[in-house]
Amino acid sequence: MITGSLRRHGILTGALVLTGALALSACGEKKDDETGAGPKITASGGPDAKLAAMVPDAIKSDGKILIGVDSSYAPNEFLDTDGKTVVGWDRELFDAVAGKLGLKTEWVSSGFDDIIPGVQSGKYEAGVSSFTINDERKKAVTMVSYFNAGTQWATKKGNPAGIQPDNACGKKIAVQKATVQVEDIQKRSKACEDAGKPAIKIDQYQGQDEATAAIVSGKDDAGLADSPIIAYAVKQTNGQLELLGDIYEAAPYGFVVKKDQTQLAEAIAGATKALQADGTYKKILEKWNVQAGAITDSAVNP
Repeated sequence: MITGSLRRHGILTGALVLTGALALSACGEKKDDETGAGPKITASGGPDAKLAAMVPDAIKSDGKILIGVDSSYAPNEFLDTDGKTVVGWDRELFDAVAGKLGLKTEWVSSGFDDIIPGVQSGKYEAGVSSFTINDERKKAVTMVSYFNAGTQWATKKGNPAGIQPDNACGKKIAVQKATVQVEDIQKRSKACEDAGKPAIKIDQYQGQDEATAAIVSGKDDAGLADSPIIAYAVKQTNGQLELLGDIYEAAPYGFVVKKDQTQLAEAIAGATKALQADGTYKKILEKWNVQAGAITDSAVNP
């Protein structure tokens, strides 16, 4: 199994749900032209015939692409208030990409660690879940770049623990399992021990929502996650959290397809470039306020 490192979600305060990612109100499915943030932005001009012709017959035979997603990572990908509809800018962007390829999308919520193995086995035809592109993943699958994200920290408002990212020895830090942030905090903890200081107490959570809740409750002193996710978490907690330090170690996110599906990857890259050229890409990122991570080109296995 390739767990590697994600970059990576929503927010809870006790039983109070602070994000639509986990609100389970009894609503119906969203219409195809809506998301949790309102009407969905779609590309103009319809499918690109040349790009659509590059899609493998096995995928385009039913007119849709089956996508594995960890739907607990707001605002990138999360569940709407009905508790079942996947929304977020990652979904909205890939829906537009698929539209350029003449395809509809079908989103299947999955554990993050299970998505890449699912793509490898054919359970999913693509993985779209804020995957940071790295060498380990490129050995297992083919990836298409579409966004840049870094890591950032957050703590309770006022920073009562007096913590700093470069001075967290002996502190309790929340992080989501299987992410690049786990590797980050483990390295920081080792540096503490090497310097004769107490190790960092690392609490790993299955979902980012749980990690954020641990910071809000005071169980943990601080936490770190992908920059758009931690900024969204701070916003959604209505002043209970604050950002800590600067964004660092920016790296690209990548759409994931099977290792041998290089032609499909090229088609996805071409569709992403088309959306960048016609302004759809920018509109989607601005709608979700994540435009700081925009890239100007899309590439296969950069």
